[in-house]
Amino acid sequence: MTAREKPWHGVLVATALPLRGPEADFDTFAEHIAWLAASGCDGVTPNGSLGEYQTLSAEERARVVRTAVEAAPEGFTVMPGVAAYGADEARRWAEQAAEAGCPAVMLLPPNSYRADARAVLAHYREVAKAGLPIVAYNNPFDTKVDLVPELLAELYAEGLISAVKEFSGDVRRPYRIAELAPGLEVLCGADDVVLELAVAGAPGWVAGYPNAFPKATTELWAAASAGDLEKAVPLYRLLHPLLRWDSRTEFVQAIKLSMDLAGRYGGPCRQPRTPLAPEHEKAVREATERALEQGLS
Repeated sequence: MTAREKPWHGVLVATALPLRGPEADFDTFAEHIAWLAASGCDGVTPNGSLGEYQTLSAEERARVVRTAVEAAPEGFTVMPGVAAYGADEARRWAEQAAEAGCPAVMLLPPNSYRADARAVLAHYREVAKAGLPIVAYNNPFDTKVDLVPELLAELYAEGLISAVKEFSGDVRRPYRIAELAPGLEVLCGADDVVLELAVAGAPGWVAGYPNAFPKATTELWAAASAGDLEKAVPLYRLLHPLLRWDSRTEFVQAIKLSMDLAGRYGGPCRQPRTPLAPEHEKAVREATERALEQGLS
């Protein structure tokens, strides 16, 4: 594959979805896509957890993908999440992504029950019928299914996945995956281990905090990927009080608050998410304001 055939390379932003009251604001979402592209990001992954896909109607979810594709400039990746309770529904979302012109999709394992290895394989086989490259998404905290290196190796050997977004937080995994499945690309999936996974050779980062700080986070990615630790480590330390929120239960609310403070529109969340507790809001606010005082953007 050429770099163009690997659209999951670089910084892909797991986009937040702006809401105005109960309604999704698609005009603001389109502007946000264009702004992320102009700010140096390489693509977006809409309809992930940060985009609150579980709360969207089918019409809204399809419109999110179409809006992102229409707003994306030439060469800017739109790789939507296609997670669903069952493989049939996930396959349909992958087909919709293909119809919209997306080059790849991101797929969680079954998230309605604790699937075993056979069920995981069957799930990815079904969605692969849509014909798009699949980036697996390993999030054992939300799905209760851990795509361990051995299982990823099976999925890759069968040609079902091209890469994996690794969100376990275990920085040892890329090395084990490389041993068992040479050629399977391991993307950083958690903001607070991006330096470690970049050093391990991750070719891409599916990231949350570029929604608020795209220039600083892409600068961090470029330095870390190039092995320029003299530049990357101080920037990582400055950003880490924010980046660690990406691995917290309240990550959507935290990132949306940082967006608001940074001059973007984050706005509220849909139920079941509630506003941040006062102590959490204080911590996010203070960390965001410190980053802004340092000139980060």
